[in-house]
Amino acid sequence: MLLSQTRMQPMINASVFIMGLTQMRQGHWVKGLVWLFIQLLFIFSIPELSLALKQLITLGDVAQTREGFTIIQGDHSVFLLVEGVIALIAVFVFLCLYALNINDAKSCQPCQLSASEQIKAIYDRQFALLVLSPAMLTSIAFIIMPIVITVLVSFTNYSAPHHIPPRNLVDWVGFKNFIALFELRIWSNTFIGVATWTVMWAILATICTCGFGFVLALALSNKNIKAKKAWRFVFILPYAIPAFVTLLMFRLLLNGVGPVNATLNSWGFDSVAFLSDPWMAKITVIAVSVWVGAPYFMLLISGALTNIPQDLYEASEVDGANKFQQFREITLPMVLHQVAPSLVMTFAHNFNNFGAIFLLTEGGPINPEYRFAGHTDILITWIYKLTLDFQQYQIASVISIIIFLFLSVIAIWQFRRMSSFNDDVGMK
Repeated sequence: MLLSQTRMQPMINASVFIMGLTQMRQGHWVKGLVWLFIQLLFIFSIPELSLALKQLITLGDVAQTREGFTIIQGDHSVFLLVEGVIALIAVFVFLCLYALNINDAKSCQPCQLSASEQIKAIYDRQFALLVLSPAMLTSIAFIIMPIVITVLVSFTNYSAPHHIPPRNLVDWVGFKNFIALFELRIWSNTFIGVATWTVMWAILATICTCGFGFVLALALSNKNIKAKKAWRFVFILPYAIPAFVTLLMFRLLLNGVGPVNATLNSWGFDSVAFLSDPWMAKITVIAVSVWVGAPYFMLLISGALTNIPQDLYEASEVDGANKFQQFREITLPMVLHQVAPSLVMTFAHNFNNFGAIFLLTEGGPINPEYRFAGHTDILITWIYKLTLDFQQYQIASVISIIIFLFLSVIAIWQFRRMSSFNDDVGMK
């Protein structure tokens, strides 16, 4: 055994320098050639990768200039940053593949199969990897890479008016943007105010939506209700209509000169500032979100109610429990056990519910004490304004990172506290 390991060591060392060489020596020509192709592809890409990584450090040296009517193109810092991130990911992926090549060389045994048989064997053994590879590459391109770029932008001064490429260069500033968000009064007041309202909005919208859906589900489950199918159809209509259409419809109905205020005026009442008064606008967006989301929870809770054994209610009646005690001790705990994960997901959704705020109020009414934000702006709509309207990309990136960290901590903490989550973990 020791002699066999001694003989294998030089062969493994061969794959350390030339990927796939050990596999080819053992007769695995197809696999070995694939590893060798990956290494050659990386070697030929080294000049471009090195340049991209170097430019990622500098973010460009020459800005765009003008001589008369002639524009002399310079370095585009954002393009260089993106190219540098791609290079970083490419190097990381190659290092992972290099490690897999070494591990494969250690377990490589002599092979006498033909090339076609080797291909078939690889297909059979690595079917899951081959099928999932496109999804993995897509995740890297559209999930991991944007996250990395966002994190890196937060450490730059990428903002208007003095640091917008290609006319100007972007520089690394470290944690300056994080410090500014919390120390500079013009930013910190806005961030604290918007963040506080965002948390309040997410909590109230989630609780009210679930609560109203719960009431509708309990009403439909009552044996004394007639024409349940017709009522269920009526209650589900708001959910059947696209939320985009519903929000725009309410914006038209509730604006200052809309049909609702026109009707109130015709009855002798004053107009109500549904969307222009700060507190009324906040109440309005919560109420409209309940209208849009309550049918979903009605359906969800209706299904949960059917899973509660009737024997529990009959036994509680024998023990003398009234309807409220049955609801508190049986219905509520068992329903929450089933819908708790959906509550956490709804909270996260409402926390970033761009459409519910922007389509209804566009973040208004205007708050003169805030920087680039209104009274009903939540963090995600504030980020939208910072980027598209005011080009404050660096602060927007910082806020995006804070949202990600906050929601991750909240979700992990809540899921770990849920009995339904713990039951699933225990079964595994």
